[in-house]
Amino acid sequence: MAKTLPFPGGNQAARARQAKALLLPIPRSMAVELILPVHIALDALRRGAGSMSAVQTLTQTMLLTGFLCDLGYGEMTYEQLRTADHALAVTFERGRVSDEWRFDEAHLELFSYIVSTYDAQLQRAPLSALTDASAQLDRIIANGDAQPTLRKQA
Repeated sequence: MAKTLPFPGGNQAARARQAKALLLPIPRSMAVELILPVHIALDALRRGAGSMSAVQTLTQTMLLTGFLCDLGYGEMTYEQLRTADHALAVTFERGRVSDEWRFDEAHLELFSYIVSTYDAQLQRAPLSALTDASAQLDRIIANGDAQPTLRKQA
């Protein structure tokens, strides 16, 4: 069994390790765990076999991606975010009325870009940025407000 390095002042060492972890990207295995359900939701909506849960997953992904772009990790315009928000509204309404949960071709292309961007963000953004974006999403869910919040780019 490997021994850990002895650090004097256990609490201070733990805080130092925590601070360092916030500056690093999450482990690849954790990123895969987070992105896999997103890819599954996108594929289900592509095939017309989606669900309300798939739309909710991609809504959260769209918002997280926007927040992370706003923090400087990736690029997404306010217009793309607005279009994605509209696409989700259309998809949700169609699914609610007809139980047909699918993306239109143009929406599929946009969400493929969003999911690819989010995948890259999970691999590159530090834990602190992911934590900040997640906290923003939690506030939106708590307030029941899901309006696009990405800063408008000039």
